[in-house]
Amino acid sequence: MNYSDPTVAQATIRNLNPVNVSESHKTLAAIVAALHATPPSPELHFEVLESARSSIAFVQEELAKRYADHPLPPDSLEEATLAKVVKLWQELAQSYAQIAQRDATRETLGAQRPTLLQRRLHYSGNVLLEYFRAHRAVPKGLWLDFHAGYAVAEQQGVARTRVADPLNEVWKAQSSVEAYVAVLLVDLSNPFGRSQREFVWVCRWAQRFAPYCTLHLPQESDKPGTYAMDLSRDHGLRPIATLTSSPHLRRFDGSRLAGQIQAVLTQFKQGVTPTSLGLGDDCSTEAGGRLLLSLYRPWGLASAGRRYTRRATRGRLGLCSEWEAIGFYVLGKPFESPKISAFNPLQTDIAAITFGERAEEVPMQPEALKRLAIERGYIPQLWEILDQSVGGFRLQSQPSAKRFEHHQLVGIRPPDGQHYLLAHISWLMYRPDGVMELGVHVMPGLPEGVAARLIGLHANSKVPYKLGFLLPAVPALKAGPSLVLPAGWYQSQRIVELKMGGESMQIRLTRLVTRGSNFDRVEFTTLGRS
Repeated sequence: MNYSDPTVAQATIRNLNPVNVSESHKTLAAIVAALHATPPSPELHFEVLESARSSIAFVQEELAKRYADHPLPPDSLEEATLAKVVKLWQELAQSYAQIAQRDATRETLGAQRPTLLQRRLHYSGNVLLEYFRAHRAVPKGLWLDFHAGYAVAEQQGVARTRVADPLNEVWKAQSSVEAYVAVLLVDLSNPFGRSQREFVWVCRWAQRFAPYCTLHLPQESDKPGTYAMDLSRDHGLRPIATLTSSPHLRRFDGSRLAGQIQAVLTQFKQGVTPTSLGLGDDCSTEAGGRLLLSLYRPWGLASAGRRYTRRATRGRLGLCSEWEAIGFYVLGKPFESPKISAFNPLQTDIAAITFGERAEEVPMQPEALKRLAIERGYIPQLWEILDQSVGGFRLQSQPSAKRFEHHQLVGIRPPDGQHYLLAHISWLMYRPDGVMELGVHVMPGLPEGVAARLIGLHANSKVPYKLGFLLPAVPALKAGPSLVLPAGWYQSQRIVELKMGGESMQIRLTRLVTRGSNFDRVEFTTLGRS
């Protein structure tokens, strides 16, 4: 079929069957490619692309769902799907740039020039977002393509001209600078540390809040942590102190956005729903507020710098990701659920519980422990350390068959340590060479394994104990004692019974410190012991 004929292309688009996503995607990609290779007049080319936008957005989103739930390894079955999605975004960006270039002398689309440049930025930005979604390192040159689109809009004086855009969920309109800033905001949100659900929210909210951000030429009074980008460099925003002075520098200002986020969080406390604030009807006030709070500093207050300086480190680190395996290495033996017995509460002090005298157990011999670990499949994976700080490690490894989740609890044994520590995955990404990079945040304190079960009005008294972990206070890091429990256990004021070292105690959960994909880290007060 001759898709380079605008009439044929338009008729085909009208008759698409959206239910058959793969076939519809193939047809739309063929239409865009044919028009790009043999372009009709600029106005007809523009008309066809505009008529296909909503259909393209739908099929691209449906295809992306195939690889969005988990980080996508370069050799996975869905690698070809990512390539198809990226290729169509790139072809669309190039097509709108082509229309603008061909129309430069004729100017039959002069009034549509702001739209052409906004569309180019929207689609070149989508290329970057697709790699973020797949947790893949952005290939070389893509940031430069994105910057080039903004530079053209700025040079032609239309960067701030708003145009109609039905695909913008909140405003139904967008300027080139807003399309540009929206992607910069996503890049600042730690996209490789977001679940698919959070990533969708971040992309939507970036469009929602982009109008409150501005770009300016740098000033001498700019603070070192102020974000800026160099349009001639192949990366996104950086603290301005790390960039060389250049006429291509643009300073990012999110100060107005900080006020907007504060206002939204205040309205959350007053009972206003995320839907009525333009944040979407698929997020709860609790989850939305937690995510928005994490975006407050990077989006509105510039770079805070690292709390702890990273330093290059050599060596390998043992990592295990299964809950029972973590317990095996923390306890020095397999976890066994204690027998349920009556509880006699007595008032006690937390120090006596955490560090009180307990009967000494004879540890398993190393060889016996190793044999048992092999029998049960508790074999730690070795990761190479790239750098580390007081707060955590940046690691790399050839990926194994195991799947990792964002904010998943893991056990790690540093090369200079004798004990396993608790940590959670803060971000993960695949490099083009297939190597996975992982960031882990270490929880302070040496963990102890405990047996835990819920008690109270709605708890089943016959439910067996589950494995949990007790972390002591670490005054140097201003960290109080905390407890790591299975995901979903935290409710304010909930009562939990613990058994450790032959002792039993009851605690009341008081505050959620961290909510991970498979754990809740909580603060607590002690009620009594037996």
